[in-house]
Amino acid sequence: MEKNHAQTQELAITQMRRSLQKLGSSPKKYGDATLWRFLVARSMDPEKAAKMLGQWEEWRAEFVPLGYVPEEEIPQELEARKVFLQGHTKGGHALLIVQGCKHFVPQDQLQFKKFVVHLLDKTIASAIREKEVGNEKLVGLLDLQNLSYRNLDARGLINGFQFLQAYYPERLEKAFILNMPWIFVSVWKVVCRFLEKATIEKVVIVNSEEERRAFIEEIGEDVLPEEYGGRAKLTALQDVKLNHWPLKE
Repeated sequence: MEKNHAQTQELAITQMRRSLQKLGSSPKKYGDATLWRFLVARSMDPEKAAKMLGQWEEWRAEFVPLGYVPEEEIPQELEARKVFLQGHTKGGHALLIVQGCKHFVPQDQLQFKKFVVHLLDKTIASAIREKEVGNEKLVGLLDLQNLSYRNLDARGLINGFQFLQAYYPERLEKAFILNMPWIFVSVWKVVCRFLEKATIEKVVIVNSEEERRAFIEEIGEDVLPEEYGGRAKLTALQDVKLNHWPLKE
C-alpha cells in the first residue's frame, strides 16, 4: 500500500513539473514537498496545481518583493501585541495564537494584509527544525475571550483565511476557536461562506470541558500558555527571534 502511494505521489509530482515547464516556470526551484502541497490543494490535478503555484509566484513577486514583510511596514498592527508565537506542538507544528479582544477593524487595510503575510511567513519559518522541506504547518488558536462589538471584523478573518487558502496551501494543520461569545456566532457564519470545505473541516470550536481537555492534550502543556491550561508564557510575535528568518529572496 505504501509503495503504491509513493509511486502515485511521484507520478503526480513529475506531471506537475511538466505542467510548470509548459507555463514557463522553473520546476527545479521547488522540492517535492512543496509541489505536493499544491497538488493536495487542487485535488491531485497537476495542471491546476501548476497554475496555482504560478499564481502564487506572481503574487509573491508583486506583494512581497523583498521576500518578506519588514516590521517597519506594519507598525500599527504590531503595536497591538495581539499575536503570539509559542513554539512547537506535540505534532511538531508551529503554534500561533491570536487574541481577538486586542484587534480592531484596521483603517489601513493594506497594512493589515501585509501583517497577515508577515505573521504567516514567520510562523511557518518557526516550524523549521533543521532544513526547510516545504511541508511545515501551523496550528492556530483564536481566543475570543472578552470580545466586544468593536473587535468584530469579518472582513479581516476572511482575508486571513483566504490568504491561507490561495497562497499558503496545506500550511494549516488545524485552527481552534476558544471562548466564542454569542456576538461572534453570526460573524462566523458569514466567514464560513468564504471558506473551502477542506478549511472548515480543520476548524475546531472548543466549547465543553471535555473538548478543552482534548485541545490541551493535542497541543501539549509545555508549549501552551498558562492562560489556556499549559505551563508556558505568552510570547508576542515580534519578540520571537529566528536565526533563519527573514529569508531574503
